[in-house]
Amino acid sequence: MSADRDPLLVDLGLQGGGAHGAFTWGVLDRLLEERWLEFDGISGTSAGAMNAAVMADGFAHGGPEQARAALENFWKRVSDAAALSPLRRGPLEILTGRWTLDYSPLFAALDVASRVLSPYDVNPLGSNPLRDILAQCVDFERLAKAPIKLFVTATNVRTGRGRVFRNADVSPEVLLASACLPTLFQAVEIDGEPYWDGGYSGNPSMAPLVRECDSHDTILVQINPIERPGTPRTAREIHNRLNEVAFNATLIKELRAGALLRRVADPGTGEGRLWAEMRIHRIASDLMLDLGYSSKLIAEWAFFCMLRDEGRRAAGAFLESHGADLGVRSTLDLDALLEGV
Repeated sequence: MSADRDPLLVDLGLQGGGAHGAFTWGVLDRLLEERWLEFDGISGTSAGAMNAAVMADGFAHGGPEQARAALENFWKRVSDAAALSPLRRGPLEILTGRWTLDYSPLFAALDVASRVLSPYDVNPLGSNPLRDILAQCVDFERLAKAPIKLFVTATNVRTGRGRVFRNADVSPEVLLASACLPTLFQAVEIDGEPYWDGGYSGNPSMAPLVRECDSHDTILVQINPIERPGTPRTAREIHNRLNEVAFNATLIKELRAGALLRRVADPGTGEGRLWAEMRIHRIASDLMLDLGYSSKLIAEWAFFCMLRDEGRRAAGAFLESHGADLGVRSTLDLDALLEGV
């Protein structure tokens, strides 16, 4: 397919999900191997925003191969920075190959503490090791002029509304704001306003891709499962499912609005026309059903590599099944989102 296809312009929508963002690294690593795919814009939130910024900057520096190298360098630095972290799996989890911190006494203590203590109490200086890593891995002056359009979402604490930052506005602070879980980190101040994780308002924001990019194909890389079988019963299962629902809600609403515009708006003008022209695709993995909330804090290199490999596999499976649909038709049924509305 790669040798025979004409170049095709695509957009990417990258969800956030802490350490699970290494899955997205794998997806991007595989897509960057396809020379017929050209990237117009990337919308990202939290870990998705960091993947987006690293990829866009690496691409501007030296094309697809440099983008792949930059992504690997970023995730390796994150792992190295956490080498001495006490948040690690126990011997039994390592022996059985389980990727979870659910049985870690320290994780349990931190989980309880986060409900009674704020990050302003336990981390008064607001330190975050990702700040230095981002400064080392991304040339933000180059990113401002990168050919790939970048859209990073963060949530304004005061208004509750999402703000989308574009290439020239993106900085380490913007990326930290997009990934700022309020129970773990102090709000990040930008232009005098406090910001929290962008997942509360857009995970990721799809509208900028529809309105500001020339591509008519958007590939959504989804980390948080939309559907999960069964009813959660334990406290951990309930907390995990609440997290998934909350961080999918804004995306589902935005896609549902797009589907509604396709049906009721004049397809020849305005927003209805833009959504009518969009072809939406999704890359996801059932592996995420086996990973709980606590695993989003695991920063072991072996975990990152496992997720990377799964991301590459999922992207390869998507290209094999739906590569021929890119540029032709949607492979994600938006109309199904309107059922029951």
